[in-house]
Amino acid sequence: MTSFASRTRLRHAAAALLTLFIMTTAHAQTAKELELEARIQQLEKLVSELTGKPVPLPPALAPSAAPATPQVAALQTQAITPNAQPGTRFLFTGYIKLDTLFSKYTDGEIADGTAGRDFYLPATIPVGGADEDADADAHVKQSRFIFGTDSNAPDGSPISSRLEVDLFGSALGDERATNTYGVLLRQAYVQSKHWLVGQSWSNFQDVAALPETADFIGPTDGTVFVRQPQLRYIRGPLTISAENPETTVTPIGMGAARISSDDNDVPDFTAAYMFPQRWGYLRTSLLARQLKLETTGVSPFDDTTYTAALSVSGRVNFGANDLRFMVTAGDGIGRYVGVNFANDAVISRDGRLRPISGWAAFAAWKQSWNSQLRSTFMLSTSEYDNDVGLTGPAANKGSLSFAVNTFYTLAPKLDIGVELRYAEREIESGADGSLRRLQAIAKYSF
Repeated sequence: MTSFASRTRLRHAAAALLTLFIMTTAHAQTAKELELEARIQQLEKLVSELTGKPVPLPPALAPSAAPATPQVAALQTQAITPNAQPGTRFLFTGYIKLDTLFSKYTDGEIADGTAGRDFYLPATIPVGGADEDADADAHVKQSRFIFGTDSNAPDGSPISSRLEVDLFGSALGDERATNTYGVLLRQAYVQSKHWLVGQSWSNFQDVAALPETADFIGPTDGTVFVRQPQLRYIRGPLTISAENPETTVTPIGMGAARISSDDNDVPDFTAAYMFPQRWGYLRTSLLARQLKLETTGVSPFDDTTYTAALSVSGRVNFGANDLRFMVTAGDGIGRYVGVNFANDAVISRDGRLRPISGWAAFAAWKQSWNSQLRSTFMLSTSEYDNDVGLTGPAANKGSLSFAVNTFYTLAPKLDIGVELRYAEREIESGADGSLRRLQAIAKYSF
């Protein structure tokens, strides 16, 4: 008969053996764990039969208390955008862009921190001054962010909204330390069925005709370029709009000055028609405007006149290459073309508004070298018919620019590029000035 001491030693040995098995197999694969459990159960049964008492289990095998009920955080019960229509899809896109510019002016200098240092504005080219060394500038102001929604009306028709901003706003810091800039509104509109309401590109402008450029605009001299509040009606290839009016006026004898008049009581009206073709497209657009200036005081002024203009633009495809163009002409086109290179009207000696007529054009050839490398060649120009007896000799007569660029796609959505530009500005006195600019960019779209 087994003695009490022997049975005790046997129990302790069995417990130690079980503990050793557990420690040496703690990291075994699942199949081995199952095999070990079966062997432990057999050993436990054998020891129990020999001793007549249950084997004390090591802590690793001892039954544990029932786990406490986990405390679950309350789930969000309300949508992140509770005011949105059910089923609304949200959009966030844009790009980050670094611009580095080296600019040389033959007849003066553009003031530090002004728009002409950041992108090409023909009206800012200095004339009649002294030659100076090149200036270097770098900024990220063209970085763009677009927020949008897309949903459906009860009848299934789409409803879209867009809010677009960039960083060409006022400076909140200087180049000594922070280079901080404010946010500038570009577009903010809602579109549903045949209607667009809000701020967008003018219907007189053909955005699709603009070429790829390193510069913010590119063929600035010859293109319509305006964003403003409007009500637009869309019916297939036909678009009609009523847009925010504004009149820019040259005071008599002061061609370099400008009066911005918000006295209009009639919106600017536009109509455009798109002619899609297998080779590309052709677009014609009309502009009808009221020009008005009203002042009070010692020498009050109050006159109104009406003008019209025509723009023809398009794109001709040649495989992976294309030719883009625009030609615009008419009276009072100054505010719409070349970022207001010329004014809309001049004040005459008999107290009337006299519209300033002009024309502008550009052409751009895109050459695709391969799937990652492409170049664009641009020629852009404008000319205005000022009455020098009214405007004086300082009024802008015309501008011309030529630019060539090359872009390379390093990776999807990541582009680097370089652009070389030569530009001239001439005023009515015959004085002129030129700009030579080298611009390099890095741009990531998302």
